[in-house]
Amino acid sequence: QEASLNLYTTLEHFLKYIKYDTQSKPDSGVIPSTEKQFTLARELFRELQERGIKDASITEHAYVTGTLPANTDKKIPAIGFISHMDTSPSASGANVQAKIIKNYDGSNISLNENIILSPEIFPDMKKYINHDLIVTDGKTLLGADDKAGIAEIMGALDWLLANPEFKHGDMKIAFTPDEEIGELASHLDIEKFAADFAYTFDGGELGEISYENFNAAQAKIKIHGRSVHPGAAKNIMLSAVMLGNELLNMFPSNETPAMTEGREGFYHCINFNCTPEEGEIIFIIRDHDTKKFNERKNFMTQCINTLQEKYNAAKFELSITDQYYNMLEKFRENMYPVDLAVNAMKDLQITPVILPIRGGTDGAALSWRGLLTPNIFAGSHNWHSVFEFVSVQVMESASKLIIKILERAAGDNK
Repeated sequence: QEASLNLYTTLEHFLKYIKYDTQSKPDSGVIPSTEKQFTLARELFRELQERGIKDASITEHAYVTGTLPANTDKKIPAIGFISHMDTSPSASGANVQAKIIKNYDGSNISLNENIILSPEIFPDMKKYINHDLIVTDGKTLLGADDKAGIAEIMGALDWLLANPEFKHGDMKIAFTPDEEIGELASHLDIEKFAADFAYTFDGGELGEISYENFNAAQAKIKIHGRSVHPGAAKNIMLSAVMLGNELLNMFPSNETPAMTEGREGFYHCINFNCTPEEGEIIFIIRDHDTKKFNERKNFMTQCINTLQEKYNAAKFELSITDQYYNMLEKFRENMYPVDLAVNAMKDLQITPVILPIRGGTDGAALSWRGLLTPNIFAGSHNWHSVFEFVSVQVMESASKLIIKILERAAGDNK
């Protein structure tokens, strides 16, 4: 280890990265969606260069990649480790003031005079008694989604650099923008990246690994009503507000995000913007099961057709766009990346927690593009909110897991 090379712990990396405001912005029309994501991207690129990563690169879309080359002649798979740089638009990521609660005792945590992080509301906190928890001051999100993942990858990289006797294959690294707004790593050149398979470190609790996710679509409905003076509206007015409300009431009340869990799908209205004259309503449609997913899209079409027939003088326009698909379909062909990670967890005395993702990840899209990429825990909870927290010990475990995955891959290929 050269004295000129500053190697950091996973925690030190994390506390550094959350100082960067990298909030993404929907519908910007450019990638990255915010220029400030480039600020962290350039710093990560600089850190890779500082660490002697000769193929380190940064693209015009703020994708940062690099390779820690294999240090053995054994034929070992090249393994990718991926995390996203942006934070959610749902809460501010500027001027994050992190606090470390040492040896958490299971009680309420006062983020500020008005906001309490309570295990009664967030029971996952009880899993981390005696851990050191990093929380916010209640004014911003923390950014552990997914700067925890970045820190874990960089922490593992620093350990490998400090321990050159540890034999491993190619470690491929990628940091991506705009995951929170559905960019899905679409500009990651997977041929150039040249990993045999990869992992996104973007999950929650210790031991979590996911290779299933929702099939996802977005439905946009435009309603053109007929507005007249309300005093003379009988049998004439067709209010887009009322038509939109009637549409909402056509969907099962028990098939919403608040009423479903596990592999149960849902319809979710994420925007309702209507005046009597016209309106736009946006739904997201989710289901793990491909058949049920297609049935949900068909039901949406049937609802619109029913309304159009009932209110012929109004006009309804529907567009449905598929967003991503369940990566389980791709893992049916090859479970080795999952088995490798599960066995590496067991080596570290971590109990694997196999969960279907009620959402999507960059890994879902990458798996469908040919780069199998399950999602692994990064330790963060209460994403996209001021209540976000992460365990220091879980982040350290994630870094150790990266190293163990590389070790196991080398052992599997003797």
